[in-house]
Amino acid sequence: MGAVTVTADQERAGAGTEAPDPGRSSRRALVELVVVLSALSAVLVLAGAGDVLVFAACVVAMVMLHELGHLLAAKRGGMKVTEYFLGFGPKLWSVRRGETEYGVKALPLGGYVKIPGMTALEEVDPADEERSYRSRPFGARLLVAVAGSAVHMVIAFVLLVVVLVAIGTPRSDQVAIEGFVPLSTGVTPAQRAGLQPGDVVVAADGRPVAGNATLLSSVIRSHPGTPVTLVVERNGVRRTVQVTPVDARSLGEAVSGTGATTNDGAIGVQLGSPLVTVGPLAAVGHSFSELGSVTAASVAGVGHLFSPAGMVSRFDQVVSSKAADAAAANGTRVQSIVGVVQTGGQAVHAGIYPVLVILITINVFFAVFNMLPLLPFDGGHVAIAVYERIRTRRGRPAYHADVAKMMPFTVAVIGFVAVLFATSLAVDLAHPLPNPFG
Repeated sequence: MGAVTVTADQERAGAGTEAPDPGRSSRRALVELVVVLSALSAVLVLAGAGDVLVFAACVVAMVMLHELGHLLAAKRGGMKVTEYFLGFGPKLWSVRRGETEYGVKALPLGGYVKIPGMTALEEVDPADEERSYRSRPFGARLLVAVAGSAVHMVIAFVLLVVVLVAIGTPRSDQVAIEGFVPLSTGVTPAQRAGLQPGDVVVAADGRPVAGNATLLSSVIRSHPGTPVTLVVERNGVRRTVQVTPVDARSLGEAVSGTGATTNDGAIGVQLGSPLVTVGPLAAVGHSFSELGSVTAASVAGVGHLFSPAGMVSRFDQVVSSKAADAAAANGTRVQSIVGVVQTGGQAVHAGIYPVLVILITINVFFAVFNMLPLLPFDGGHVAIAVYERIRTRRGRPAYHADVAKMMPFTVAVIGFVAVLFATSLAVDLAHPLPNPFG
C-alpha cells in the first residue's frame, strides 16, 4: 500500500464518496517521478554533462547501499524501521511495505534510515519502545552503528578485486604509451612512427627505461628535430622504432603528456604505467593489502582535516589559487560533493579504471570519516553503545548515557562539518581542479 497525504479540504469533501486508491496514487507518483528524472537526464546528456550524471548516479547508489546496511542490520536486530529515504525535504514519492516507508525526497543530498529511539532523548511511542534502538541488546546496536561503514568497506574490497582481475593494476617498473596528445601538426610523430597505445617502452637511445618516465621524457625533450630510437614491447614482442620529436618552439604551444615546454621536443604521447591483471585468488590477497593502505591514508587524511594546520590551509585555499593548487598537488585538498562529482565525470570520460579507483577511495574515506567517535556520525553511536555497555552492571537495568550532556559537542561537530562543506565548495567554485586525466 502506498502512502497518501490527504488534506483537510479533501477529507471534508470526501464524506460519502469512495476513498482514493493509495496504490494507484503511489504508482502515479512513481511514474511522474520517473518521467521528470528521465527528462532531466536527457537535458543533462544533451548539454554534455552525461559523464557527470553517470558518476552522480554511482554516488547515489553508494549512499543508499550505506543506508541499506543500517536497514538490514536494524531489522535483523529486531528493531522497528519506519523510513528508508533517498534525499531530504519535501516527499516526491513513497510506498509502504509492512512497517517501513520507502521513498524519494526532493533534495538528493544523501539518504537516511529512521529507527525510533536512536538516543535516550528521543520520544518513542510506548508500543514501540521494546523494538527501539536504545532498548535492544548491545550487539544489535553495535551492528546497526557499524553497518554503514562496513558496507563501504565491502564495496571498496569488491571493486578492488574487480579492478585487479578484470582491468589490472599499474606496474611501477614499466612505462607505457597510454594515448596520443593532439599537436597542431595533425598526425603526431608518435603516430607517424607507428607507436600504439599500450606499447611498453623498454629503452630510449640505448638507455633502459624500466619505470623511469622522467628519463624517457628527458630523452624526447632533448632531441627536437633529431631521431630517437625506441625499443617497445607490444603483445610480448619487442620492436625497434625511430621517432623524430618535433620542435615545440616551432609549434608555438606548450605540449602536455611528456613534460614538454615551448623549448622542448615532443612526440605527442601520454605516458603512464601498463595495467597487469592477476588471478582471483591473488586478487583477494592483494585487495586486503591495498585496502589497508587506502584505509591508513584515509585515517591520515581525516586527521589532517581536524588539525589546526588543516583548517588554516582550507581558508588559505579559499583566497589563494596558489594555495589551492599546492594542496591539490600534495593530496591534501578536500573536494566538496560538487568537486567530487566533477572529477568523477572527467574520470568517466577517461575510462572505467579511474572511475573505479575514485569510487574505491571515496568508499574508504566515507567509512573512516563516518566512524569518528562523535555524534552525529555513526562512530558516535558506537562510542555511546560501548560506554553504556561498560557502565551497565550485571544483574542491573541497562545504563543509558545522558546524551543531553553531549549536545554542545554535537552542535560543534555539525558546525565544523558545515564550515568544511562551505570552504570546500568555495575552493571548488573559485579554483576548479584541472582535469587530472588529460
